[in-house]
Amino acid sequence: MDFSAAIFDLDGTLIDSNSVWEKIDRIILQKRGIRCTDEFIHSLTAMTYEDAAEEMHKLGVKETTEELIKECNSLAVQEYRHNIFLKEGVRDYLDYLKKQGIKLAVATASPKTLYEPVLRNNHIYSFFDVFCTTEEAGRSKDFPDVYLRAASKLGVSPAECVVFEDVLKGIISAKNAGMKAVGVYDKYSEEDIITIRTAADRFIFNFLEMM
Repeated sequence: MDFSAAIFDLDGTLIDSNSVWEKIDRIILQKRGIRCTDEFIHSLTAMTYEDAAEEMHKLGVKETTEELIKECNSLAVQEYRHNIFLKEGVRDYLDYLKKQGIKLAVATASPKTLYEPVLRNNHIYSFFDVFCTTEEAGRSKDFPDVYLRAASKLGVSPAECVVFEDVLKGIISAKNAGMKAVGVYDKYSEEDIITIRTAADRFIFNFLEMM
């Protein structure tokens, strides 16, 4: 692939964090007396904040989407500071890209209170030139805004960028932004793996494949 900038999703792409979100979703629902199947919790974990909140609303959760997101993030802070680690090959690949002069960005739905401590704890925060959140961009990853904003902050055109994502919606939005897209395997997105493979320019099981 020919690119001058790489934009990385965080959860499920750079870091192995989705099991934490499964735990948090269970806590939120059980706190409200709602019991769900393992399959349902598993599906929630692969969703965006907004889509997961919508599914919780269908089950009778009264809090607004914004309130649920705030509660999720509050529960996640300790985990992101101490207990979440990188997926295979991430540090080696980031180091390789920096040595090639590639600009690097993180585009995530997670707020700074989560992405900064987990990246610092895993000693890769300094690799990145810019960070961009969906809150900053104004829309979720159902839309290309967060990727376009990251490219703008890097000072490159969309055509010069490749996006690494584990979720189908992210892959589609990256492509709609005019960028290349690499699908990254995560077990929580496994049910979409065939569609992700089709939509992405390339699919990898770990970052060592990119070396």
